[in-house]
Amino acid sequence: MRYDVSVVGLYILDILGRPVSQIPAGGNVEFIDQIRLTVAGTAGGTVVDCAKLGLRCQAVGAVGEDEKADFVIQQLQKFDIDTAMMQRLSGVPTSATILNIRPNGERPALHMRGASDHFDIPESAYDRVFDAEIIHLGGTGLLRKLDGAPSVKFLAEAKKRGRVTTFDLIAARPETIGIVEPMLPYIDYFMPSIEEARDMSGLTDVGDVAKFYLDRGAQTCVFTMGGEGSYVATKDAKLRVPAFEIDVVDTTGCGDAYDAGFIAGLRHGYDLETCARFATAASGLVATGLGSDAGIVSFEDTLQEMRSLRVKS
Repeated sequence: MRYDVSVVGLYILDILGRPVSQIPAGGNVEFIDQIRLTVAGTAGGTVVDCAKLGLRCQAVGAVGEDEKADFVIQQLQKFDIDTAMMQRLSGVPTSATILNIRPNGERPALHMRGASDHFDIPESAYDRVFDAEIIHLGGTGLLRKLDGAPSVKFLAEAKKRGRVTTFDLIAARPETIGIVEPMLPYIDYFMPSIEEARDMSGLTDVGDVAKFYLDRGAQTCVFTMGGEGSYVATKDAKLRVPAFEIDVVDTTGCGDAYDAGFIAGLRHGYDLETCARFATAASGLVATGLGSDAGIVSFEDTLQEMRSLRVKS
């Protein structure tokens, strides 16, 4: 295989500032400490972190033909990510988000839907897209053209070709289960936040929530739970992995970093618990800085942090 992972889906330019305690009234000005631009989104943030963790990565998504797209492509290439399958679409802007990061790390967002809504994967691209051991689909919920039957077809083809499939989504609502449920039989690692998983299932208890998705075809449920760590379940095993003690700066991209860490763990042959612990370390590192690519230095550094960080009590 040419790649360890093809990361397919939502690519966004994030514009972040911190700390933002309030928006100034009228035309007044407030001064803040940091402003950054990063490649983000449930695919974009994940592929950058996968690359920083040493994986051979391919980016598969869409941007516009604007200055935001130039930045996104340039940054992906900076991390040696193959961008040949990134579509540049005329007449639509690159998807982008303005994030005002509060002092406690919360991140109210202003999002502009753009090229990601028009992204699809033609069958003629399948051989190239599937030239990877792992296929990660990230961003269901904000992929208007790909969501639904095209995503089911895509994941079914991935499994037909013997690929490992990982999956995450965004902006899930109760009705999003109608999009997600047909995909579940083709998903090896179903990786939403617990809030998203609860909203779609209508259930509260984490064990019941996992059973809901396992009964509908998912092979493994991996739920991120913020400061409570994560929960991993198969039909035969269930485990909780605690979070690490960290000083939170910004929680942007923590879920994407968790996905990347888990994918890296899979490629290194780790068991489920070690994958989850490594993913938790990657997620925690991202929360220590501004933006979805903060904190992570390398696979070796993240492994060392996993071994040395204090477990949250």
